[in-house]
Amino acid sequence: MSKKKRVAVFVSGRGSNLQALIEGIAKNGIPAEIVLVVSNKPESFALKRAESYGIATAVFSPADFNGPEAFTEALLKRVREADIDLICLAGFTRILPSRLLAAFPQRIINIHPSLLPAFGGKGMYGMHVHRAVLASGAKFSGATVHIVTEEIDGGPIVCQEVVPVDDDDTPETLAQRVLDVEHRLYPRALKLMAEDALEISGLRTRIKQRVD
Repeated sequence: MSKKKRVAVFVSGRGSNLQALIEGIAKNGIPAEIVLVVSNKPESFALKRAESYGIATAVFSPADFNGPEAFTEALLKRVREADIDLICLAGFTRILPSRLLAAFPQRIINIHPSLLPAFGGKGMYGMHVHRAVLASGAKFSGATVHIVTEEIDGGPIVCQEVVPVDDDDTPETLAQRVLDVEHRLYPRALKLMAEDALEISGLRTRIKQRVD
């Protein structure tokens, strides 16, 4: 049996997807262990969630550093000290620096509250996404886990799940139903990554054929 992947979760808010990953690892036998939770906001409730499970935490607020290079250097140093294999973004509100992406090629994943490539890109986060979906008249939305690249929300898709848009939906009701799906989808994506089960060719991914 291969060793468990050491995972860092980056989060800015309350951390419901962090909770889903913690529970999903335990429930689904995912060969991964969350060993570090990073936030750019010291008030993030996700930090309290992590501490309640005995997971190490770190706060990296760009305002505390003399420029983006110092911020990136400190963040990279902490992640390397923790011997991280995979990084999961779970509502992290900052764009990752290029040096971090280069240090973890195809080893950083993010969850997005739409069916990418629709309703992705700069400015498309949180409730902005759900408002845009409703304004467009789309009949379906959903959640997507993708590999993080230099292009915002533009990396290869690990997995997706569809959520129908109801006629009487508001951004808030749609957001809640999509979030319920996110909590199911993200552990599934982490399992694929932790088991090295994906083949990636350009923007296309496929699950490797397993011979047990």
